[in-house]
Amino acid sequence: MAVTTSTHLHRHYGYLKSLSIDNMATQEAVFIGANRQTKVADFYLPTKTVAFGAGKCIALWNPLDEHNAGVYCTLKAHNAEVTSVKFIGAEKLLVSASADATINVWRGDERWELAQTLEGPKSSVTSLAVAAGLIVAGFADGTLSVWSEHDDAFVLSSQFLIRKGFLPLALALQKLSDGCYMLAVSGTSTDLMVYSVCVAATVDVELSATVEGHEDWIKDLAFRSNGPGDWMLASGAQDRYIRLWRIKANNNIEEEDPTKLKLLSNKIYKFQVTADLHLSINFEALIMGHDDWISSLQWHESKCQLLAATADTSVMLWEPDEISGIWVCASRLGEFSSKGASTATGSAGGFWSCLWFATGDAEYILANGKTGSWRMWENRGDGGSWEQLPAITGPTRSVTDVAWSPSGSYLLASSLDQTTRLYTRWMYEGDGSRRKHTWHEFARPQIHGYDMICLEPISDTQFISAGDEKVLRSFNEPRAIAKLLERLSGISADTSSTVADAAALPALGLSNKASVPEGNGGTVEDNDARETNETTNITAAMLSQLQTPPLEDHLQRHTLWPEIEKLYGHGYEISCVDVSPDGKLLASACKSNNTSHAVVRIFSTHTWLQLPPCPEFHNLTITRLRFSKDNRHLLSVSRDRMWAVWYRNDDDTFTLKYSDQKPHSRIIWDGDWLPASCGTAFVTASRDKTVKIWRLDGQEGRFEVESNLKLKEAITAVAVTPRLIEGRLLLAFGLESGAVHIYTYSERAFLQVLQLDSAIAPADRINRIRWNPAHHKENIMLSVASADSSVRIYSVKVPAVLGN
Repeated sequence: MAVTTSTHLHRHYGYLKSLSIDNMATQEAVFIGANRQTKVADFYLPTKTVAFGAGKCIALWNPLDEHNAGVYCTLKAHNAEVTSVKFIGAEKLLVSASADATINVWRGDERWELAQTLEGPKSSVTSLAVAAGLIVAGFADGTLSVWSEHDDAFVLSSQFLIRKGFLPLALALQKLSDGCYMLAVSGTSTDLMVYSVCVAATVDVELSATVEGHEDWIKDLAFRSNGPGDWMLASGAQDRYIRLWRIKANNNIEEEDPTKLKLLSNKIYKFQVTADLHLSINFEALIMGHDDWISSLQWHESKCQLLAATADTSVMLWEPDEISGIWVCASRLGEFSSKGASTATGSAGGFWSCLWFATGDAEYILANGKTGSWRMWENRGDGGSWEQLPAITGPTRSVTDVAWSPSGSYLLASSLDQTTRLYTRWMYEGDGSRRKHTWHEFARPQIHGYDMICLEPISDTQFISAGDEKVLRSFNEPRAIAKLLERLSGISADTSSTVADAAALPALGLSNKASVPEGNGGTVEDNDARETNETTNITAAMLSQLQTPPLEDHLQRHTLWPEIEKLYGHGYEISCVDVSPDGKLLASACKSNNTSHAVVRIFSTHTWLQLPPCPEFHNLTITRLRFSKDNRHLLSVSRDRMWAVWYRNDDDTFTLKYSDQKPHSRIIWDGDWLPASCGTAFVTASRDKTVKIWRLDGQEGRFEVESNLKLKEAITAVAVTPRLIEGRLLLAFGLESGAVHIYTYSERAFLQVLQLDSAIAPADRINRIRWNPAHHKENIMLSVASADSSVRIYSVKVPAVLGN
């Protein structure tokens, strides 16, 4: 296969706490979850950087950053999910593999540059192993490809089919001597295959041994050097066992006892690599004790200790007993799985990968799970206890909507990963007397059984959301979360409408249940017995003790918001929802391919009763609903390429007032109203690559196009600042490629003032973009929801953008 060199050599990604573009915009936060792959992450010691696959991006994070800045950069070049990430530290290279059948080589240290793209068979890359000057990859079609480095570029040196019908799940590469390597290959077989790799003028790869022992697919492999001519290979499988294999060279090879009974456990596999190098492999030890599939293995960099992450949501540290030599568990971190819950019985939880590194006098263990979040433990003493520290979180699938609270104090986001998440700033004491802040996930109000589609806040303590179902659900902020946000984020706690201290999700339900202790209008019997103890709510008590943002353990169980009401009426899955600025009405629409279902339904937020729906007009799915800032009009845009403006009557019924049959030539993806001070006007954004400003002509009694803007690609999201800024409007446009453009609008003219650099822009379609309703004189926040599974927050510097 040909080796192609990337044409994107101008892409540089800096090692910065925050990235800024021409002093106009600063990247405040990136929330993006790790992919569910066993080798999705690696650690780079010189800059203390963790790189992990996140959707089609590679996210960079410094877990030891004292500022808790989280993901500071995402590298973009792949077109599908990243399956593996590896550093070649000696050469300052980062190698990433993807389901798009490519392997990217990034060169740098603090700044990463895409240097080369390697292409193998046209199938997903399922496994990756690297060494200085060597890259080995396994593909979904069973092919193994080897690239060697020549003149600062990698060239394809060997490629062959491992075995027909075999999927390589794990590779491990160990250097034996100059130019000689041992390659272990495992996958959808119970056999472990060992290859010898000799690198000279050509690269020769030869199958040396096929080792038997496991009873199910082997998920991960890890080598360790015990000294000259002595190595250990650990293999973890779906049979829940870890097997250790001893590899010895030349004089270290033990002779077999001919009188000893020949068993599989004592079989010695011998082979020759070169004329001067002979090897033997034999079974060393069996490690038992895990309750589910082995996902990832890591050896300690200096001690004979093995770390295993498993699908039972635990990481276990194994070491040999000093006296007996039997491998025992020295530490167990994570969670204790419930009896009977395993991958074989349908559980999709657990840890997918783990990292283990030491800096200074401390050791750190990182593990990522199904929610995309990382867990982090620190040990500062030899043989001491492990302490869990705050780590990073983020969605694992496309983010469908973002919405700021009315006060602008926090951000809500919904995702196809079936969660609704709350992000805000953690205010803490910095150097001196100055307070600093970093962004974190503070609550996961909704963990659902359906993909989440849209949401909208009703007030600072209440929001409405809709998943890929026919039901709308409203939620109230519990007292425990309100007090947590007040203590750590400085958000004033308003508990006047609070109905519960906390909430829990029943085992067989989709509705979060309020936990109300005795003395507050409830009884002990009203609650989940595990969540209460007489008058004490365990969740509330736990959150009240936190001095940092919630850990992933808390987010999954103790930050739910109680569900107040369900709203019915739609015939198909909800597509969009909006709440009037006065908080009294909400409008929603559902997927449709006919007029009878493409109806806007209206609900009262006070009684939760359905009011008369808007008259029929659209004939395909309504993609966006927006109330005007003065509460008098409702805008709807649709896949049928039409928009409609509904007038709100005094009795809260709606009348079709204005419409346009051919405003755009393609789907209208989004729309938004201009501030009330600008008159009655709105903006629409379409797949036809145009943005149009529509203004009500009082004399003609209809909306006319005031301005028209043509871009180079489809516009999928639009947002207008809630108020004029120095007499001008700021409009943000999200595009299909993930690009974000910001324009000013005044005197019927658009002027582009900023395009976010590719280094900080999302890597895929923008699904929603929102300005923070509260802004200071110096800056205004912009939130972006992208199909690349990220939530991003930017701070736009107003004086710089306006040219002041």
